[in-house]
Amino acid sequence: MIKKIKTYFRSANEERLKVIFPTKEQIRNAAISVLIVVSVVTLFLALVDWILSHSVSSIL
Repeated sequence: MIKKIKTYFRSANEERLKVIFPTKEQIRNAAISVLIVVSVVTLFLALVDWILSHSVSSIL
């Protein structure tokens, strides 16, 4: 039983050492990409909302 636990923790530690964390530059680039995409989608939805609200108000 103890041997299985030791093997488990040894294996878990080996897997933990394989993890590669992103660099600061990669994090910054990803954050900028997300901000750009969110801004574009926001502007698109605002435009669609504006067009639909004006078309409905002109009908009524």
